Amino acid sequence: MLKCDFGNLHREVALLERAGAEVLHLDVMDGHFVPNLSYGPLVIERLRELTNIPFDAHLMISDPGRYLDEFLQAGCEAITFHVETVEDSVGLLKRIRETGAIAGIACNPGTPVEALESALPQADLVLVMSVEPGFGGQKFITSALEKLSRLKNMVGPETLLSVDGGIGPDTIEESARAGAGIFVAGSAVFDAADYSVAMSELKRLAASATQTNVAEF
Repeated sequence: MLKCDFGNLHREVALLERAGAEVLHLDVMDGHFVPNLSYGPLVIERLRELTNIPFDAHLMISDPGRYLDEFLQAGCEAITFHVETVEDSVGLLKRIRETGAIAGIACNPGTPVEALESALPQADLVLVMSVEPGFGGQKFITSALEKLSRLKNMVGPETLLSVDGGIGPDTIEESARAGAGIFVAGSAVFDAADYSVAMSELKRLAASATQTNVAEF
């Protein structure tokens, strides 16, 4: 949702619903962990009133555990935080799961897969950043493909693998083949004249690459 028209959220959500969006990926940025600011629980709470589509709060913030309850109370069904921001990833994943929410963990392009290894048994979702977090419209970093491939062999089939950044018609197929099942698409949808056409094409490309069903945030 980083690239949406924040001055007309009601219309944007309606268009995304008609286009078949399965999850809304909410980029929360604090200007500290990443060099940008976005929005917080108050905006998400108002957004929650507009739709029943599940929310994944992608917390690109320092000390995410401090604000966990606020995002859950705002209506987020999934919480994804960055491994780089906490000392005890396992503990925070357990806290999230105990609430009944989906527990996700993310890693930046420069962070090795090994940094996630101890947390993987407690993660319902693993998000690989294929751009530096903080801004939309960046070019896909191809090293994310190797990370996805390695993670696919490290987690069970019940763990969701997601990729975020630079996802579009030119990158979604190789991301799907590498192991991603969830694709966070921003510019490829919001810069299109017709969200439905854009999303249908992205889903078709990903499904054709793996012959499986895929989800798109």
